[in-house]
Amino acid sequence: MRRYGKHTDEDDIRTRPNRKGTRPRTNIRPAHEDAAEGMVLTVDRGRLTVLVDDRTVMAMKARELGRKAAVVGDRVALVGDLSGKKDTLARIVRIEERTSVLRRTADDDDPYERVVVANADQLAVVTALADPEPRPRLIDRCLVAAYDGGLDPLLVLTKSDLAPPDKLLELYGDLDIPYVVTSRAELESGDAADRVRAELDGKITAFVGHSGVGKTTLVNALVPEDRRRLTGHVNAVTGRGRHTTTSALALPLAGDDGWVIDTPGVRSFGLAHIDPSRVIHAFPDLEPGTEGCPRACSHDEPDCALDAWVAEGHADPARLYSLRRLLATRERTDGD
Repeated sequence: MRRYGKHTDEDDIRTRPNRKGTRPRTNIRPAHEDAAEGMVLTVDRGRLTVLVDDRTVMAMKARELGRKAAVVGDRVALVGDLSGKKDTLARIVRIEERTSVLRRTADDDDPYERVVVANADQLAVVTALADPEPRPRLIDRCLVAAYDGGLDPLLVLTKSDLAPPDKLLELYGDLDIPYVVTSRAELESGDAADRVRAELDGKITAFVGHSGVGKTTLVNALVPEDRRRLTGHVNAVTGRGRHTTTSALALPLAGDDGWVIDTPGVRSFGLAHIDPSRVIHAFPDLEPGTEGCPRACSHDEPDCALDAWVAEGHADPARLYSLRRLLATRERTDGD
């Protein structure tokens, strides 16, 4: 074995070449200041369809984003091939700050929250008045998720020809939630779509509801065929030739006056991620009364300051009842 003394000639030392090159490693990431802006329309198996100007672009998330995932409604920055041509792929290098987030968990024991939609202005909760029977607890859960995520709620009640809406509307009267009541005949004729559209213009609205309530039928009536064609090529990714509501899909309203986001039908709506201190923000008449509440108050316990606040006449007792009913949905099953 060759030995070297104290005064070795460095040129005489053999070095192994670096297969990965000689560029030093760095944590500095490119700013991508020239990246194009777009809106995520749908996500399918790691591929995202993004609207850039007036064309749709297929993209994937850049590795530098790590585990941060983009969802429907996200505003993103893209680089790469932005032509939108077949077999091209761009990279999403940045996800912009969200203005609102609709989240849910699989159930109340699941600590993993899923972001369903980002940057929506309102949440339209679609429920039938009969066939299937309305599920008030599921509606309550959707309302809590809307309040928590910064979305304004909207009730869309279908099949009013089978049952009157009065009883259900009375349950939510104290929440001052806007609503639209439609019948099956109006849904088939398109009259229902015209009335619902008045609540959607200029807004991004996420639609949620369980199977059989007419949600997808209503969405199809709201979005003309030529507008659905904008995202039509998305379906080819699945290999089935059509969009199945297994993932959310953003669709533009006629005249570019708003967006409808169709979400998959839900059987449950877990609220394990909900913090009661955020839900109270949707009750501005009650929120000042929480200043005297103990730390981490659930707003439904003996020491809650809201009882005294309401007793002193600062707010309607019915509003406090509504708040506590919504918060209590975390402790009930959807079928209660």
